[in-house]
Parts: sequence; structure tokens; C-alpha cells
Amino acid sequence: MITETHHIELDTHTKQLITTQQAWHYRIIPKEGDPHALHCWIDEQQPQDSVQEELELLTGKTITLTPATSTVIDLALQTHYRQGQGNRNGNKQKVSTGSVEQGNEFIIKLIQEAHELGSSDLHFEPYETQARVRVRIDGQLVERYMLPLADYPALVNQVKILSLLDIAEKRLPQDGRIAYNHHGYKFDIRVSILPTLHGEKMVMRILGSDASHLELDQLGFSAIDLKHYQEGIRKPHGILLISGPTGSGKTTTLYATLKQLNKETRNILTIEDPIEYTLKGINQVQLKESIGLDFGKALRTFLRQDPDVIMVGEIRDGDTAQMAVRAALTGHLVLSTIHTNSAWGTVSRLVDMGIPPYMVAATLNTSVAQRLVRLLCPHCKEEIPFEPTDLPGYYHPPFLPQTHYRPVGCAHCYHSGYTGRKALYEVIPIDRELSLGIKEGTYEIEELLAERGIKRISENAFSLFAEGQTSLEEVYPLLLNE
Repeated sequence: MITETHHIELDTHTKQLITTQQAWHYRIIPKEGDPHALHCWIDEQQPQDSVQEELELLTGKTITLTPATSTVIDLALQTHYRQGQGNRNGNKQKVSTGSVEQGNEFIIKLIQEAHELGSSDLHFEPYETQARVRVRIDGQLVERYMLPLADYPALVNQVKILSLLDIAEKRLPQDGRIAYNHHGYKFDIRVSILPTLHGEKMVMRILGSDASHLELDQLGFSAIDLKHYQEGIRKPHGILLISGPTGSGKTTTLYATLKQLNKETRNILTIEDPIEYTLKGINQVQLKESIGLDFGKALRTFLRQDPDVIMVGEIRDGDTAQMAVRAALTGHLVLSTIHTNSAWGTVSRLVDMGIPPYMVAATLNTSVAQRLVRLLCPHCKEEIPFEPTDLPGYYHPPFLPQTHYRPVGCAHCYHSGYTGRKALYEVIPIDRELSLGIKEGTYEIEELLAERGIKRISENAFSLFAEGQTSLEEVYPLLLNE
């Protein structure tokens, strides 16, 4: 019998020998198996004879059970057979964890499982001999299933059918959308299919359906950053830009902003790709580049729709940037996102897109940079002495804490050491002095930001780390960008 000093490690193939429901119901963990036999560890408190008999009837295999302590089984279940909130709250709806089933049942159950786990994306990836399914939870990809390569093309076709794509087209990328409405869950899914060496890779982005719960003061703004941001969105015209990499929460911030601006007295128009949330009272337009409806064309039409606030999903090119500037100059508040590494980097990015510096200075009213970091689990984080040598060599911290915390892992966080994420912001309100600097091409503004008490993302990240809310490994990449 294995004891508390043991930790059961499982690869994806072994985990798939039983379902999540079987693992938790019988308190078993698979050790090894083949088409005819299955060897499992079982909680020593379980009646082995009756469990063995039931499993043999269920699986049609010869079952061998080895006892393990309850602590070891608990740890393995929480680590390898993570359950979603629906399961823990008593929802008995089953999800598939085995081979690909007939029809689209496997896909439907897989989507439901990902949603219950709080996953943002599902990745289907074919390789030379097999295919795998990974889910993104709290920003990290986790391998869930391995599938026989022979079953994979049928899976791709089922997804294409659900998302109204061409099943005969296997050479070109395709984008589609699934309106999921099963077992009490209703949300949209964006589908992207990409031809690769061994087949078509699919990514399914699970989109939120309702933005009514989003509040600006709950996203992670510091008091001074929230004040500057609120002042920016209260201005009647100008451009407010949010920068950051894909998956940093920019769209969530924009929707929370729209929710606050959404009044009966305002006409708000959005052009998005895709529409991730729906907001009552806001006119939302879905981008359709295949028929010529791009950001630039939509913005031209928006200006004839008597708008007060315009939200553009992303400023990708010079044409969209030019139209956004034109909208701001004619008295509209324009909200959008852009890909840069810092809030001030937005200025040079707009200039690179062909916007003259004096036009940027006249229209840009607030520039925001945003990142997401995982938060340490409060139930298991461990306090350890701080060593200054652990920081990046050229990073100069504002102070040196005596201790910091590292992730450990427990039942509350599925032994990941983290639970949830928090947004970090850098908000730069563009005042007259900064506008003058933009006109003159002066991009060194560190002293001006310090005078205004504006903190960089790296400073906010270090403060979060020093407070014990996150770990050094989470903020390290942000400190490298300092």
C-alpha cells in the first residue's frame, strides 16, 4: 500500500483509462491498463470487492486494485481529475473523458467540461501518431486528452459542421462560430482552423455572453489609475487606447467601460471581431472582412449614425487608425485596443501607422497598458526569505521586502498553487505637457510620469509580489520589460 510520502504521477494516456466520474465515485486512480485488464489504486476506505465487481461489469475488463491511503487518493484526484464548479455544486451532467464518440456528443460534452473548468480556450492538435486536446485555464495550457489520429478527421468535421464551415476545404484556414446552448449553458464559441503538417489544428475560444457583471472598480486598477481612467472616459471626445498582448484582458476592460458609459442619453456603437459579450442598449456590429466590412469601413458608416461613443475592437492598420483619429477630431469618444508593449509605446505605434504626431497629440486622451497575473492560493502559499539575486540583474526595485511567497498547491487550487488572476494596469492621462512632448517627438517621459505619481506596470507588479498576492515567477517577465 502506498502512503502519504507518495505522489501518484499520471500521463494523459493513463488518465483516460477511466472517466472523471468513475475516479471520484469509486475513489480510484489508474495505474496501467490494456484492452483486457485495468490496474488501479483504490482508497483503503473503499469496499474493494464490490468496487472491483462493479468496475468489471462497467468496463468488461479484468480489474486489479491496490489500496492506497485516503490522503494519497485525494491528492491524485484533485491533481489529475479536476472537476468544474458545476460538478462540485451537484450538477451530475457527465462529460466525456474517453475515446471519440459517435456524432457530435463528444464535442458537446468537451465544450461543457471546458466551460465548467473556467477554461478560455480549447486546443485540438494533430501530430504524427496521435492528437491531443489541451485547455487554457488561468492563462496556462493543460493537457486533457490524447486521441487516436484515425478519429481526428471526424472530430474536425463535426466542429466544422457545428460552426457552419466547409468540410471539404482542408488547405486553407477557416474561421467560424458556434452558438452553444445545451444543458442550461448558453454562450458563443469562436472557432479557428489552421492546416498544419499532420492535419488541421483547431482552437475554440469560449466567449462570455453577458457583460452585466463587469465593474471597472473590480478589475484591478489601483486608486490613482482608476481615477485617471475614469477621467479619460468622462471626456466628451478623444481616443482612449488599451494596449497589451493577446489574452491580457483588454476586451474585458473595454466592456466594463461600455457598461459604465451605457446611458439612455448616449448612442454607443461598436465594431468587433468577434462580439464577445452582449450589452443591452449598445449597437454591436460583427466584423465581416469576407464581404468588405472591416474596421475602417464600419467607422466611416458609424460617423453617419450620430454616435456619442464608438468602440473599435482593435486598431490594426493605418486606415483604421486614420478613421479613429477622424472620429475623435469630430467630437466623439473612441475606445479601442492596440498591440504595444507599454502605454507610452502607443504613441510611436500610431506614428508608425502614418498618423502625424500633432494629430496624435490632439486626439489621444488616455493610454493604458494591461497584463494579467495569476494570484497565489491563500490557503497554501508559503512564506520564504527574499533574495535580491532572484530579481533580473538590471531591475532596480523600489524597496526590498524581507520575505515573499511561493506556490505550494492544495485541494482548493487543484494543486497548482494559484487561484484566479488579476489585471495590472499602467494608465497615462495625456495632459498638455505630454501632448507638447508628442508634437515635438520627445518620447523620454520617465521624469514626467514620476512627477505625476504614475506607476509603470513593472512597479505595480512588484508591489503585488511584495504584498504576497503573487509569486516571483509570475511577475518576472514584467520586471524584464522595465
